[in-house]
Amino acid sequence: MYTVLTYFVSLIVIVVSVFVTLVFKNELERLFRERKDSFPFHICNVLITLMVSLAAHAVMTVYVVGNEFNLMLQLVIHMFMILPIYFLGHLAFEKYKSVYRKYIAAENGKVLVLNEKYIKKKKRFSKLKNYNSISKEK
Repeated sequence: MYTVLTYFVSLIVIVVSVFVTLVFKNELERLFRERKDSFPFHICNVLITLMVSLAAHAVMTVYVVGNEFNLMLQLVIHMFMILPIYFLGHLAFEKYKSVYRKYIAAENGKVLVLNEKYIKKKKRFSKLKNYNSISKEK
């Protein structure tokens, strides 16, 4: 029972860590103006996720359950857990980015088409609708 709880906590930590690292990877690629995915970012993301999940598993195993922690065995098990989750998360994140990107740019950097789904997604509050308009109410 404790083993299932330990791996369930590790799985939750892996999913959250994959999401956070993919968001950071996206922001770093935008910062460095990368057109394609950078492979070193993926390696760093998997290593960060591995460290976080192993730390969570070690804490759950040693301090909560009270069992011994075998690092090499857990390293292999966690890699088999992380790689499919990271791959599926990356595909889902790329699909989300492609659907909700702001615009499509040409090779020379000019904007070709604004994305309608992005514009529909960005709804303003109703109170801010006439925020900048000059109204003369008496």
